[in-house]
Amino acid sequence: MAKALNEGLRRAMSTDDSVLVLGEEVGQLGGVFRITEGLLGEFGPQRVFDTPLAESGIVGTAIGLAMRGYVPICEIQFDGFVYPGFDQITSQLAKLTARYEGTLSMPVIIRIPYGGHIGAVEHHQESPEAYFAHTPGLRVVSPATPHDAYWMIQEVASQPDPVIFLEPKSRYWHKGEVNTDDPGVALHDAVVVRPGSDVTLVGHGAMVTTLMQVAEVAEGEGTSVEVIDLRSLSPIDWDVLVRSAQSTGRVVVAQEAPGSVSVGSEIAATVTERAFYSLEAPVIRVSGFDAPFPPAQLESVYLPSVDRLLDAVDRAMAY
Repeated sequence: MAKALNEGLRRAMSTDDSVLVLGEEVGQLGGVFRITEGLLGEFGPQRVFDTPLAESGIVGTAIGLAMRGYVPICEIQFDGFVYPGFDQITSQLAKLTARYEGTLSMPVIIRIPYGGHIGAVEHHQESPEAYFAHTPGLRVVSPATPHDAYWMIQEVASQPDPVIFLEPKSRYWHKGEVNTDDPGVALHDAVVVRPGSDVTLVGHGAMVTTLMQVAEVAEGEGTSVEVIDLRSLSPIDWDVLVRSAQSTGRVVVAQEAPGSVSVGSEIAATVTERAFYSLEAPVIRVSGFDAPFPPAQLESVYLPSVDRLLDAVDRAMAY
């Protein structure tokens, strides 16, 4: 996925001279995860440049650049570092197009490596997606595969709106095929990555890999599981989710983020509203716990595991 993102950024910058990359150590170092490696040498310091360690300044600078016709792609080094820039994102960036009654486009992309599974310290394994999905004026997307990473980073660079681009950092080193000629689906489409008939499992980012593992185990136990990769958290592709819920009658939503007032909560509520008479069981949520992300030794307890998700499948099937 890391290489796919790198190639996607390179292609976006080659296609459009107004696309810029900025952030802490994105230039010479190539980013802490090397996602921007080689771009400085290829496109020069006018289009790839390091910033001070000041997330509010990074986002504020990007807003000014967008006002002058550029397409800035910001890198936030880790999920927990985005909060110093939160005011700029939610109070300014998300609202400017509405403030100008639609006459001003704000094509700012904010890349955020997020989520757990890497054994890191505090502020390095958070899942802040609900804050941004809750904020009108922002698009929020998260690729789960190298193919989607390659295409989605290019697609957001051509959008007129600000985008929070969430990269599941634990999947940076996972390999997968990339079709460089065809994206396959639109930016905000959810995808059924595994068909099934008994239970629908819904997730995004790194959770999709875990859900596929759950589906394999459940199939061996006689339960047919459908897996949906959300891909987009704002807007959400409700048509795919509701059709699946109507087909299977049972839905389990998984996320690394805490469960209260979350993307999973919204999915549970909306699917219940739109597919109520088709459901054989309540929509079940499996999330991180409502507590700060724990030390690395406890992350396997905190994050939704195959066992916790299989238990949710069993509970759904028991109704």
